[in-house]
Amino acid sequence: MPHTFEPAVIEAVLAHMNDDHTDDALVIVRAFGQPDAESATMTGLDGDAGTFAAVVGGVATEVRVPWSEPITERPQIRREVVALHDRACAALGLEPRQH
Repeated sequence: MPHTFEPAVIEAVLAHMNDDHTDDALVIVRAFGQPDAESATMTGLDGDAGTFAAVVGGVATEVRVPWSEPITERPQIRREVVALHDRACAALGLEPRQH
């Protein structure tokens, strides 16, 4: 069973991602599940993966993207999201932005 983070931690991460990094979420979703996604927002996370809501052809779909390894601590979330973004950029042939 994956580690479950406190609701306040999840809410803070989702707010940050969806307020400041919507382009990053779209890159991640396009690289790891829905290459034709039109938009994406992060909707959840646990110790095994991040979960995103993508819109593809006008239809909402869930995309769950595993971390590079299981995590249990809040600081690991940022590390894993950055790693996901960097891997997504590499997969799509994009230049990753500075973190």
